[in-house]
Amino acid sequence: MAGAMGHRFAELIARYEVPGAALAYLHDGQVHEFAAGVLNADTGVEATPDSLFQIGSVTKVWTATMLMQHVEAGTFTLDTPVAEVLPEFRVADEEVTKTVTIRHLLSHTSGIDGDLFLDTGRGDDCVERYVEACADLVQNHPLGVTQSYCNSGFTIAGRILEKLDGKVWDAVLRERVIEPLGLTHTCTLPEEVLRHRAAIGHLDGKAAPVWGLMRSAGPAGLICARPADVVAFGRAHLEGGLLENPQAMWEPQIEIPNPHTLGKQWGIGWILDEWDGHRVISHGGNTIGQHAMLWVVPDTGTVVAVVANGGHSGSFTRAVATELFAELDGITVPPTLGPPETPVEADAARYAGVYERAGARITIGAREGGLNLLMEATGALAQLQEPVELALVPVDDVTFVGRREGDPDWLSAVFYDLPDGSPYVHLGARATPKVS
Repeated sequence: MAGAMGHRFAELIARYEVPGAALAYLHDGQVHEFAAGVLNADTGVEATPDSLFQIGSVTKVWTATMLMQHVEAGTFTLDTPVAEVLPEFRVADEEVTKTVTIRHLLSHTSGIDGDLFLDTGRGDDCVERYVEACADLVQNHPLGVTQSYCNSGFTIAGRILEKLDGKVWDAVLRERVIEPLGLTHTCTLPEEVLRHRAAIGHLDGKAAPVWGLMRSAGPAGLICARPADVVAFGRAHLEGGLLENPQAMWEPQIEIPNPHTLGKQWGIGWILDEWDGHRVISHGGNTIGQHAMLWVVPDTGTVVAVVANGGHSGSFTRAVATELFAELDGITVPPTLGPPETPVEADAARYAGVYERAGARITIGAREGGLNLLMEATGALAQLQEPVELALVPVDDVTFVGRREGDPDWLSAVFYDLPDGSPYVHLGARATPKVS
């Protein structure tokens, strides 16, 4: 299997136009590692199994794990209000400021507008300063009523760790996770990453103009690691080493309104799904031209981490998972949702309008047989993200799919109403309210 996967891995990189990638997986107690391609298209430096890639939002599970260590130690509970452990915490809604809990943060149900990417400098106070800026964040949705991906909530969670441990988040991570697991190729700061072979992201086939995100995003997405270190982290959630009861993080907290993108439910940090009757816990991450995925299958003990630095990276990592899990565990990975074989009629015009949240504006227009979608990034990362235009076709009355030209996979959007009747679209793991 090892030799075949090494050859197949390189073939998949070529198929999905990925500059470079690396893979590690745990199966039957053994860790296997592979790499192919280049870390930087400009320099031609080869990717190796020990190369560091940005794992992006997979970092969130690491931050959630450290908070769960405090829960197990009795420092607080998941239902402790954030303001109780972080008295200076504020958001625009006074009631949410008082009542939002750690559980809300770790399950993406706080409703706090989640895509505030704010550069607060490289100093050790950057996370503290970021949390101060959250005082102006409005609600994307009412507290606890739905799920919407919230980067801001995890930076706030990181600040809780800093306050309790008396150290910057990077140091807390080192003491609570990196050193206990003996990880040798896991870093957060660029000056640490420079000690290793490291990937740069690629956008439209060219090296990205910016290597990484601002330091304030640390607790939400700044870990750089080799896949074997990421596998060791996933393995600790099966075999112990970080938590007495890691299974507590697998308990469903909220149904994901669009179950066709990442999974059906969110747990504590982890995304929860089921493939072929097997529970799967996972998380993905995207930074500036880099992408990572971590999958853990508890009942087989298989852990897989894949990282890539550009191209059709999401389709690539899914293709790797599809082939690898079929070979290792006989598990069929569900295909990405696409259009139905027989066209479906839907009352699409009712969804036309503008939907907006921090970081994104989505304009939906009616057309014959479906919808047109224009998604524009706003805020600090807008210059790095081109607008996305899609023709959406209905799968059912509330679910639509579209595909960008040249992309192998379809994107899905689900339209739904909150209990109070407010209309939303769920796209890319985020709930976006209709504003006009």
